[in-house]
Amino acid sequence: MERLEAHRCFYADLITASAGAGKNERLRDAFAVTPRERFVGPGPWKIFAGGKFLETPSDDPAFLYQDVVVALAPERRINNGQPVLHAINLSALEVKQGETALHVGAGTGYYTAVLARLTGENGAVVAYEIEQDLAKKAIQNLSDFSNVTVQERSGSEAPLPVCDAIYVNAGATAPLKIWVDALRVHGRLLFPLTPADGPGGMPGAGGMLLITRSGTDRFDARFVCPAMFVPCFGARDEETAQKLTAAFKRGDLQSVKSLRLNSQPDDSCWCAGDGWWLSKA
Repeated sequence: MERLEAHRCFYADLITASAGAGKNERLRDAFAVTPRERFVGPGPWKIFAGGKFLETPSDDPAFLYQDVVVALAPERRINNGQPVLHAINLSALEVKQGETALHVGAGTGYYTAVLARLTGENGAVVAYEIEQDLAKKAIQNLSDFSNVTVQERSGSEAPLPVCDAIYVNAGATAPLKIWVDALRVHGRLLFPLTPADGPGGMPGAGGMLLITRSGTDRFDARFVCPAMFVPCFGARDEETAQKLTAAFKRGDLQSVKSLRLNSQPDDSCWCAGDGWWLSKA
């Protein structure tokens, strides 16, 4: 255990520093005390690298404490996610103790556990996972977290509780009304806004969009980092996906400043969907 704890602590230092969050002690500690091996099934494990899977030489959990993507259901293109990407995202989401957070696309619950440590025992995390086998594993893996509830269903459908933060881990083509409506004032939504599929049916590369409800009807918006995720069930529209493909090709993600709802796009529009648009103003 001492050996694994040393690996886990170094891993936590490594990924938070690589994410530009080296001074975020709460995030670092959350990764340091969460055993990744508990959430990825028995080894040896399949690690995705260079467009293919490499199998670890043994079931030694030390192999998991690197910035590697671990397969959960490779036939469905589902994996445990890249730790540095999630460290970047969770740092940007700024989850505070006592807050209520929603995790959409929880998989087997690893990053849900990290979220739960960020909210603390006085906070709450509601996790949603539509893949039944993964949801059952998440329920088991998170059984000793008193502040976590796992629901075996889509997180893109009603009802959703009022919350302070929503973290989505599946690609959408819009900031869904149900997500935006669930946010309290000062609440944050972070999700992968992703374009149409690329060659071979693989999801296209998009970006993690952070939306902050800065007032009752005011929403700040900015892209945090590039991202590529499997599609989010119930959160995709092909016509909008094509518009996003063109928008992402321009390469001006950092120009996005706000989300506008139910209004006519003006000259500051970066991309528009049904009832929403992103503005450079």
